[in-house]
Amino acid sequence: QVQLVESGGGSVQAGGSLRLSCAASGFTYISYGIAWFRHAPGKKREVVATINSGDGTTYADAVKGLFTISQDNAKNTMYLQMNNLKPEDTAMYYCAATRAYASLSLKTSMYNYWGQGTQVTVSS
Repeated sequence: QVQLVESGGGSVQAGGSLRLSCAASGFTYISYGIAWFRHAPGKKREVVATINSGDGTTYADAVKGLFTISQDNAKNTMYLQMNNLKPEDTAMYYCAATRAYASLSLKTSMYNYWGQGTQVTVSS
C-alpha cells in the first residue's frame, strides 16, 4: 500500500524555523519526482519546491533562499526545511510524488501520490 505521511508542522512565531518530513512507504522516492505544496485558506494550492533524484531542486520565488527541499533515499523520506518563516507561510503543507519529472509547472493532476497534509501556522 502506497502511503505518504507528513510530520513536523506546528505553530511558530515569525522568524522561526520548522522542518517538515514526508515518509514514503510502498514505493521508493528515488524513482519519482517529489514536491511540496501548500494550501492556505482562500488561496489556490501552490507548489513550493521540487526535487528529482540526481537532477537538482527548484523553488517558488516566494520561498527561494528560505526553504530547502531534500531527500534521504536510505530512509525513503523527504524534507522541507523552512527558515525565517512569515505569517504568509501559514498553510497546510502537502508532499506529493509523481512518476513524471517534478517541476514548478507540472499540473497537480500529474502527481500520483499525496500525503494527508501538515499544518504550519506562523504568528506575527
